[in-house]
Amino acid sequence: MNELLEKRTIEYRKKVREFAEQVVKPIAIEKDEKEEFPVELAGQMGKAGLFGITLPQTYGGQGLDYLSYIIAVEEIARVDSSPAATVAAHNSLGISPIYTFGTAEQRMNYLPGLCTGEKLWAFGLTEANAGSDAKGVETEAKLVKGQWKINGSKVFITNSSSPIASGITLQTITGLKDGVKELSVILVDRATPGYTTTPIKGKLMWRAVDNGKLNFKNCLVPAGNLLGKRGEGMKIMLSTLDAGRLSIAAIGLGLAQEAFEMAVDYAQKRRQFGKPLAEFQAISFKLAEMATKIELARNTLYHTCRLKDAGLPFAKHAAISKLYCSEIAREVADESLQVHGAYGFLRENHIERFYRDQRLLQIGEGTSEILKMVISRHIL
Repeated sequence: MNELLEKRTIEYRKKVREFAEQVVKPIAIEKDEKEEFPVELAGQMGKAGLFGITLPQTYGGQGLDYLSYIIAVEEIARVDSSPAATVAAHNSLGISPIYTFGTAEQRMNYLPGLCTGEKLWAFGLTEANAGSDAKGVETEAKLVKGQWKINGSKVFITNSSSPIASGITLQTITGLKDGVKELSVILVDRATPGYTTTPIKGKLMWRAVDNGKLNFKNCLVPAGNLLGKRGEGMKIMLSTLDAGRLSIAAIGLGLAQEAFEMAVDYAQKRRQFGKPLAEFQAISFKLAEMATKIELARNTLYHTCRLKDAGLPFAKHAAISKLYCSEIAREVADESLQVHGAYGFLRENHIERFYRDQRLLQIGEGTSEILKMVISRHIL
């Protein structure tokens, strides 16, 4: 049985890698330079089965395990972090909470359309005064005559502003209990009057990712759009982030793997003092250290995925995986750029983009500092 599963995983990796090399890579530099979200690519990723990977086929999903999903994100990130982030955010933050906490009606209403690539869904936590402090949310929803009346804003929201961004899972204040905020989660369709979005441009990294600011002014949403129970906002958000961290770790792993491979290739071709760079101990030792770090990162991340697939506690391991893979991506991208020398600064060389893209990983879905707090709390 294990051999069969391993064979399927190898075949799935090969399938996604071919898609990444043939479809994603040719447009990566162009989309990055133009800061352009590739709507057509989203549709192609949907047809390739990259959305709803872990969902049952009943809802249009692929019915695969979480490890397969993480491998898919890793393989896309080997080519370009921007579409990898689209896949990660849409699966982990968009689709997953609706499937995990939604009613049968909510699942059937939203999930089939979100698996095709024709629609993307966002996850609304971050605000001007809320991010690492998830309880700092200020967006409010008041129940008025059977409808939620929503006012507030969100920022740095992935999959929120493109033509195919169709709505958001919104964390909001729904009341006060003994002076403490009651946080709940509401599904809000983009077509709702008073729901406006503004794309964020001029980013250092992930320039081809749809990232935006959202405003909600007297948005009226049916009471039935509440996801889970009233007051369960933190539970839903934290649970979603635990699983989502694995996909961000996968982006770090994929990025590090390709940055390493670029360094190996360049070191073998580039000659100095009459011989290839790879023959200098200073360079070969860098490559050895990079390979070791990547191997440990992969083992750590895959182990966590297997825990999740087995239904075992994985929150601490998710934090460790995300922390480690993010830091390894930074170290490997930096060393790869060092191996490339001045040529690494040129946009025609992919390492320039990889060096920029890795910087988000130590901030998004839990900063490295927050993750150390999470890990230490599990330990203590």
